[in-house]
Amino acid sequence: MPTSSAQVPRVALIGVSLMMSDHFREAVSPRRGGMPCREDPARARRRDQCPEGARAWRGFDLPRLVWQDRRRGTIPRGAAMITGPEAWLGREMERSTEWIRSLSPRAITELDAAIDGLKQRGLAWPHFGRSDFPLPTFSRDLSSVLHELEEGRGFVLLRGIPVDRYTEGELKSLYWGLGAHLGAARYQNVQGELIGEVRDENRLYGEVKEMSMDAKLGRSSRSKARSSGPLRFHTDRCDVVSLLCVRKARAGGLSRIVSAASVSNTILARRPDLHAALYQDYWRSRQGEEAGGEHKTFAMPVFAVHEGKLTTQYSRTFVEAAQKLPGVPRLSPAQEEALDLHAAVCEELAFTMELQPGDLQLLNNHVTYHSRTAYEDDDGPDRDRLLLRLWLAPPNSRALPPGFEVLWGTTAPGVPRGGIAQPATAG
Repeated sequence: MPTSSAQVPRVALIGVSLMMSDHFREAVSPRRGGMPCREDPARARRRDQCPEGARAWRGFDLPRLVWQDRRRGTIPRGAAMITGPEAWLGREMERSTEWIRSLSPRAITELDAAIDGLKQRGLAWPHFGRSDFPLPTFSRDLSSVLHELEEGRGFVLLRGIPVDRYTEGELKSLYWGLGAHLGAARYQNVQGELIGEVRDENRLYGEVKEMSMDAKLGRSSRSKARSSGPLRFHTDRCDVVSLLCVRKARAGGLSRIVSAASVSNTILARRPDLHAALYQDYWRSRQGEEAGGEHKTFAMPVFAVHEGKLTTQYSRTFVEAAQKLPGVPRLSPAQEEALDLHAAVCEELAFTMELQPGDLQLLNNHVTYHSRTAYEDDDGPDRDRLLLRLWLAPPNSRALPPGFEVLWGTTAPGVPRGGIAQPATAG
């Protein structure tokens, strides 16, 4: 369910001690000298006397602190430390298996029965919904997955989907049915793609260029995803991205994820000035994916907090593409340096997983970033790396700050939003 305004925000103001555990203190210890902080006492009194609904958790405004920096003097900054379960560290996740959920024999039996039911009624994706794909007990497990994505770490790996026992059409119908229990599918490009095939299309067809690509902007993130090259850390234009591994590569193609909350915390502790820059607007290019009527560029911060919850929208490719367009404000030196630090911290805090056939990875784009290493395919037909991708709008998504409609369509929680708008059709 959408977050209630009565919930206690999980974003906590930093005190002098930063309220950090030992493992987090090690991760964020500043390399350029200490930067202790204190909250302005007068502002703290006003905040404590203020009713919950009127506190400064709305929009892009964060609670303001007075930062004591021995090198810069006293600099007022909006700053907050994120202390919830979404603020995990990669090295912790590498030692844990709590984020892996293996399918039970009963769940697999229910999936088989749901596929048989579709065949008996002559249904196939995308022409059916949740009620056509009943999962009597497994659906409760999927509800728990939704809760973990929104209120927990922000990522889950479901393991053990028997991908080899289904035809290509059956597997896509199974994936569509699972997705229907997790949210509303969103379009992934202007061609109306709902289930994407993530594979090296250059290997099959030569260099792939999207119909919407403008050559002067360079290759888009989606074009790069359809090759065997590496991908930088980024978010997708949806609340939840899911990837179902059908075949893995001969070598490489490893998935890397990092907590956006921990990235924010680390930058805040090391360079509060650059942390503040990431709450400023960065202009981004739509890279030719306008449905009609939108501007080709839009401005949005990398980080924002609304109603006590973090949201992040980050793809450096789209920022770099916008800088090539006339009339777009140039990035300041601080903004450039902030992006460099952001990228470095992502690499530092991330962890790597190798998806196996039958693994279903689910990520909340508001609190995680993901990337991929380069890979090599096996030779021969049907031996290449293949992942199926769904973009989802879950029923328990968070509210977004005012102004985010420019990308999401709506900021309301728990509704279909995000994805790529489709061109209007005549008739």
